[in-house]
Amino acid sequence: MGILNKILTAFRGGATEVGQGIVDANSTRIFEQEIRDAEKHLTKAKRDLTEVMAKEMQASREVDRLKRAVAEHEGYVAQALEKGNEALALEVAEKISELDQELSDQQSANESFSAHATRLKELVRKTERQVTDYQRQLTMVKTTESVQKATATITDSFAGSNSKLLNAKDSLERIKARQQSFDDRLKASESLAEENSDKALHDKLAEAGIGEQKSNANAVLDRIKARKG
Repeated sequence: MGILNKILTAFRGGATEVGQGIVDANSTRIFEQEIRDAEKHLTKAKRDLTEVMAKEMQASREVDRLKRAVAEHEGYVAQALEKGNEALALEVAEKISELDQELSDQQSANESFSAHATRLKELVRKTERQVTDYQRQLTMVKTTESVQKATATITDSFAGSNSKLLNAKDSLERIKARQQSFDDRLKASESLAEENSDKALHDKLAEAGIGEQKSNANAVLDRIKARKG
């Protein structure tokens, strides 16, 4: 039985490691989804806050209405007493007592809604700040991830004789060699064309001192000296 427990414990440990590996491999995606979930809850919280604030306004209006009703009925009591109708004054006073109780209930409700709305507003503000901070952190995490992947790619490219950068260098050298070969063939073709033209023959005759020679300064000077002599 002890061996079986150890096997089960080992299996749970292995499962935990696998689970942690999955979480680590998808940590950025999980973090991003958690932010989206928080945003959804925040949106719902804002809707709930809107309802609480609406009820607060309704309770506040009801408090004002009841206050006016109490004041109005107190005036009726005063008028009934002035006319000596104490029974009517007592009946109106009973109505005022009911209004006072209703007013007290509405005031309590209004204060409760107000306190709840204030607390919710603060929670919403804190949550918004936290979500904004997490969104900023997510951007930095994604950027860091991209830079790390780029760095890893560059590192991998430099590693090994069959790396991508070395292959690219070989391709560049082949391109340069092909272009140089083309230039060499072009120059050879031009040279051959010149050898087969009259210009090549004239150049050879001039080098041999045959045919029309171009005059130069020494030839001109010698010619002038000969005339004077």
